[in-house]
Amino acid sequence: MKELVEIIARALVDNPEEVVVTETDNGQELVLELKVAESDMGKVIGKQGRIAKAIRSVVKAAAAKENIKVVLDIE
Repeated sequence: MKELVEIIARALVDNPEEVVVTETDNGQELVLELKVAESDMGKVIGKQGRIAKAIRSVVKAAAAKENIKVVLDIE
């Protein structure tokens, strides 16, 4: 899941080297935290959060195939 989020985020931003995804497993769910450069936040979130919702949908669909619950936080 971590690699999927990194690939999507790097394709969207101007500074792909500043994309950092951390993965934490708290037993019940997998928490992914996405950090990008301040100037790229708008590109990752999108108008009214549409791009963020789309990224979350793709990640949840991939996780559903593996029976994993995933939460994506954008910081």
